[in-house]
Amino acid sequence: MASLLRDQSLVRRAARLRLTAISLANSMKSGSFRSLYRGQGMEFAGVREYLRGDDVRAIDWNVTARMGKPFVKLFEEERELVVFLVVDCSASMTAGAASRQETAFETGALLALAAEQNGSPVGAALFDGQIRFTLAPKAGRSQVMLLLSRFDNPAGTAARGSALDSALSGAARLLRKRSFVFVISDFRAEGWETPLSVLASRHDVAAIRITSRFDEELPAVGMIPFVDPETGFRQMLPTAQMGFRRKWKEANSRRLDAWYAQCAKNGAFPLIIPAGEDPARQLAAFFASREGA
Repeated sequence: MASLLRDQSLVRRAARLRLTAISLANSMKSGSFRSLYRGQGMEFAGVREYLRGDDVRAIDWNVTARMGKPFVKLFEEERELVVFLVVDCSASMTAGAASRQETAFETGALLALAAEQNGSPVGAALFDGQIRFTLAPKAGRSQVMLLLSRFDNPAGTAARGSALDSALSGAARLLRKRSFVFVISDFRAEGWETPLSVLASRHDVAAIRITSRFDEELPAVGMIPFVDPETGFRQMLPTAQMGFRRKWKEANSRRLDAWYAQCAKNGAFPLIIPAGEDPARQLAAFFASREGA
């Protein structure tokens, strides 16, 4: 049944996925992410002349200096949560027994549908070796269905490499209001750490790493050819050798440790979702883990 559902397009599965997204929508507003709804609490709305009794801490000194009389800043409460998805479509996402990309798209679809349930604007950037598609945040079902259709039909042949760094930098430039940004990728790229830090300094960022079971452990099937989907580099690897498989596993552990350390250093919330597993369960556990934070 699960494999049959995965064969259907996300657009056709939207009604069923919405049922799952309802609980995610409630969880998204809980715990440490609740602050996103209450403002940094407040958003700048303009200025007016100072009146007796106003809080002097609200005085806008720049405007006061220009106008020659005191003005105070006005704020309005910000309750709208903007959701933005940065989704990896690079060639490495298609490698492995279970497609990382399929899991990434379903994860993105659930988050977009949860945003719709909350009445939140949602936008996205899809990338491979270049930025393939950008959608500015907007609320409404038509926006979500447009996004799901792009997940079903990513643009053409993937450009080699990964533009993760450019996608993160682009999101930082595009998003004006404080937003909840979900970066969905295998993070097999270089140069993304600084852009992630800049993005996380202005927004709440969840770094969702899509993994494959072969990242950690290889089957013992003898000498087999491995091809790097990003570069085309080809090499025979001795999977039957216990020492080789141990080093493979240790190398993956070091990569994960380094990724967790970078997330912690740069202020992003890390989440691992294995390819082929139910992303709804993983997302629900992730949001639940933040409730006491």
